[in-house]
Parts: sequence; structure tokens; C-alpha cells
Amino acid sequence: MNIDFVERIILFFVLLLAQALVFNNIHLFNCATPLLYIYFVLHFPRNYPRWAVLIWCFAMGLGVDMFANTPGVAAASMTLVGMLQPSWFSIFIPRDSADDLVPSPRTIGATSFFYYVLLLVFLYSVVFFTLEAFNFFNWMQWLMNIGGSTVLTMCLIMAVENVRKS
Repeated sequence: MNIDFVERIILFFVLLLAQALVFNNIHLFNCATPLLYIYFVLHFPRNYPRWAVLIWCFAMGLGVDMFANTPGVAAASMTLVGMLQPSWFSIFIPRDSADDLVPSPRTIGATSFFYYVLLLVFLYSVVFFTLEAFNFFNWMQWLMNIGGSTVLTMCLIMAVENVRKS
């Protein structure tokens, strides 16, 4: 068995359990929920097969849906982000970079990594909270959920990256 596969399974279960047991119970100011499990989709290498990215992302979303009682919302959002991740990652890297390049602040630079993560987290939050609300009657709450969750998730992802860097 490949060591990358084992590491990916461990990360999958750690993020899934952390989200299910801890982060789903945090709602700061009734609008900001940390969505740290999106960290899983951010670290697929450049040459990773797209079908595998979609399967991993769908499985992570389905696992979160089972624990959070959000039928299909996280699975659909994660699958969309997993579909767009390889294309958007290629925007932030030089054309002549290695095929097995993994996104991190060390490999693509801190600024590029920040914008890459911000773009995917914001897209995920918009799709997730739009599907969850499924209406625009309370659009201020919808906007606060998107903004608060994006900021909180970004802070957590950057903190995890700084710890992981050491």
C-alpha cells in the first residue's frame, strides 16, 4: 500500500472526527461555523487523478453529512470544490513547476497559498450555505454565515499550516 494513501486516509478520519465531534458544535455569534474538513481537498497534488479527487471529496462530504444531519449539502459542496480544485490550483503555480507539486505555503508561496485557500473556502461556503438555506428570504443571515464561516475557516487552516510547517 502506498504511504500517500495511508496518510490521506488518516487525514480523512482525523478531519471527519474533528468536524463531527468538535467543530459542528461551534457557532460563533450564531453565524460562524468552522468548516475545517475543507482542508482535506486543499492538499491534493497537481498530478492526482481527477476522478480520485472527486471520490475522496464526495466521501468526505458524505461523512460530514451523516454526522451533521445535512442531507447531501456537504457532499455536493465538497464534490464541486473537488472538481474545481485542480483547475484553480494551476492558476496559482508557475507553468514549469513539477507535476507532483503539493499546495502549501512553502511550495507556492504564502501569498499565493492564501489566495488559493481563500478562493476555495469562499466558494465552498457560498455553495454550502446556499444549499442549506435554499431560499433568500433571510439574506443577511446567509451573508453573515458565508462571511463568518469563511473567516473562521481561513484562520483555522492557516493555523494548521503553521503548526504543520514546523
